[in-house]
Amino acid sequence: MASHRHRGTRAIQRLVEYAPATGGLALWIRHQDLAPDAPLPLRQGPQGLLAANDGTRILYGPAFETLPLPLQTGLVAHQVLHVALRHPQRRAALQRLRGTLDDELFNLCADAIVNSTLSHLSWLELPPGAIQLEQLLESVLDIHQGVETALLEWDLEGLYRAIDDRRPAEQTDGAGRRPGTGGADGERPTARTNPNGPPQPSASPPARIHTDGPRAARARHLAADNPPDLLPAPDDAHPEQDAEQAREWRERITRAHAGDGPHSMLRALLADRPRVRTPWEQILRTRLARALSHQPDRSWSRPSRSYLANQGRRNCPRMPWEPGTTASRAVARLVVMVDVSGSIEAPLLDRFATEIESISRRLEAALVIIIGDTQVNSVTHFTPGRSNLRAIRVQGGGGTDFTPLLREAERHAPDIGVILTDLDGPAHYAPNYPLIWAVPAAHAERPHPFGRKLVLE
Repeated sequence: MASHRHRGTRAIQRLVEYAPATGGLALWIRHQDLAPDAPLPLRQGPQGLLAANDGTRILYGPAFETLPLPLQTGLVAHQVLHVALRHPQRRAALQRLRGTLDDELFNLCADAIVNSTLSHLSWLELPPGAIQLEQLLESVLDIHQGVETALLEWDLEGLYRAIDDRRPAEQTDGAGRRPGTGGADGERPTARTNPNGPPQPSASPPARIHTDGPRAARARHLAADNPPDLLPAPDDAHPEQDAEQAREWRERITRAHAGDGPHSMLRALLADRPRVRTPWEQILRTRLARALSHQPDRSWSRPSRSYLANQGRRNCPRMPWEPGTTASRAVARLVVMVDVSGSIEAPLLDRFATEIESISRRLEAALVIIIGDTQVNSVTHFTPGRSNLRAIRVQGGGGTDFTPLLREAERHAPDIGVILTDLDGPAHYAPNYPLIWAVPAAHAERPHPFGRKLVLE
């Protein structure tokens, strides 16, 4: 039994004693003690690292054991809520969506929400100077709200967007650093997660640094005495598994909150609960299957069976002719347009190609691939499951006009079209066929002129 103990054991026992259901969320999380010399890509306080998490584990520094039990309990409850609310994973998702993100500002927003959630509990203690949500709103955004109202209204992503008013500044040097920080954009260096130890720093490419606006500057001043505690989340190699984990945590939180009632650690927290996002692969499969699946078609060359069966019945008004149905319509056709001037990373292109091939093979759909930028460069026909999207070279940086690609696609009478692009270009022609714009997360905020947009995360 002693081999399963860690520095947070006593604090977890106290959580379960006072709030059995919500405190029991800690039992779904891995806990790990860190060695005194373990390197971490985090700014640490005077006592060193007390506790941190990467979205799946809570890591305890040596100084954690020197704290009084109520403060240990507060720190563990704080980390448990970070993991349960999936803050590290949501940071990675928001960074993919925006292209740039300030780790310390994001960490401050996450801490403020968690601290306010726990502030009503008398049997635990938050660290001195812990920033709470209502304090952050008043100091940075000049919004005066009570804690209950703020927790019902603000989620982490919305709070961060409201605070982050940084502006791009000059190009950094080769290391992508600015004076007084550990990384580009005012962020700490990114890191790779080691499943058996703390995350290890990794090199970052050159980037543009940002200058704080008034809101970001005020928030950073508040965060000066609050060391960050969110480590990089593990690599998201399986988006469907990640969505399932988000669904599981949301269900656990809901059940735990209902079980503890007024003693719950979650208080009035509602807006920031994990959202269950369906992976784009699943959305793409559903939409294409709906458009490409074989469906019976009308045939005017023979009457329907019901028409024939009712011919001998009296007083049964029938149409003079009712068409029958054929077994299926012609072979469904999918047209994929690839904007080769877009910024599509190789791993994402590989995932997209795999999905398109498997869908066309399973639905036995004919596949046409159109490649171009300001004009159509090539048109290739493939049998189901035989496309070579992986071989396409996406150059990036050039101009795009979607009009020639859309007109060329219509010549092939598609049942549905998919265009892989960064949405940087005009479209002066609206086709008659259904269209899906498949857009990388970094360009998700760009508007699409018509059809449906699918963000590839």
